[in-house]
Amino acid sequence: MQLPLNALRAFEVSARHLSFTRAAIELSVTQAAVSQQVKNLEERLGVPLFRRLPRGLALTDEGQALLPVLADSFERIGAVLTQFQEGHFREVLTVAAVGTFAVGWLIPRLEAFRQDHPFVDLRLFTNNNRVDIAGEGLDFAIRFGDGAWHGTEAEALLDSPLSAVCTPATARRLRRPADLARETLLRSYRADEWPRWFAAAGQPCPLLRGPVFDSSLTMAEAALQGAGVALLPAGLFAGELRGGRLVQPFDVSVSTGRYWLTRLKSRRMTPAMRGFRTWLLDAVADSP
Repeated sequence: MQLPLNALRAFEVSARHLSFTRAAIELSVTQAAVSQQVKNLEERLGVPLFRRLPRGLALTDEGQALLPVLADSFERIGAVLTQFQEGHFREVLTVAAVGTFAVGWLIPRLEAFRQDHPFVDLRLFTNNNRVDIAGEGLDFAIRFGDGAWHGTEAEALLDSPLSAVCTPATARRLRRPADLARETLLRSYRADEWPRWFAAAGQPCPLLRGPVFDSSLTMAEAALQGAGVALLPAGLFAGELRGGRLVQPFDVSVSTGRYWLTRLKSRRMTPAMRGFRTWLLDAVADSP
């Protein structure tokens, strides 16, 4: 059955307002035009969609069945149409990134990406490295680890070794790595990081009692407030280190993984995905 789109739209708006008059205002037509469109639709369907009341409208059972289908369809059409701009289609790209990488590397470069790809509508979400690409409907996820995630393609981005960092006041108490045994050592949920750092420093790892964080960003904030010494990817906290708010008391670092661009192997690459991947890999290659 072929039904006129204008009549369907007139019904959907009238059903939302339960008023032909208010529907006419939204559609910028006369009340009589809306009423006639709905009447024509009812005649084509062979059923009444409204009960005309002295003060407004009430949906019939048939109208109640039709309304949610039309409302959803018009909403989806509207969502697609809003992606057109200046004769171009704006393609949505959904990316999740580890918060540390997002804040320390990606966000400062997003304007460059926008200028290179003005018709990509980027949606950026942050996480603490635990992400479900399929369940969250993501195009890409930028994660930290060894690159081995089931069902995903992973491309290496940055190696970001971990260094001990703290406030200048805390650093003044530290002469050698063994002095850290007297300090609060802030920890991530990866239990092997401090033991590996102390091994690289040639020292036994002391008993670890400091608080555990699920994000390097919150751990860095704790270090900034003097709560202890944190193991952080120093390259992603360059601003804090350049400004002297955080310092590295020892020239010791340890690599426990790297940042990866990942996507589902089953995910077909869209133009927006290809553009972001190429831009990101080139930008990483050019970054100091």
